[in-house]
Amino acid sequence: MKHLLIAVPLQPGGGFLELALLFLVLAVVAGLAGLGGVAGLSMRIAKILVVVFLVLMVVSFLL
Repeated sequence: MKHLLIAVPLQPGGGFLELALLFLVLAVVAGLAGLGGVAGLSMRIAKILVVVFLVLMVVSFLL
């Protein structure tokens, strides 16, 4: 059986930023529906993901 080496990019699709935008939209929809707990939690998760994205972006620019 042959083993093929496949190059996998380190950043396949910018998952952190996409997830942050998804949670932001979820927070807005939940806020409009009157679900304050879900909206607050979604906004908190979105903020964390944006910070992680920015940190990884700066580290990748420096390396």
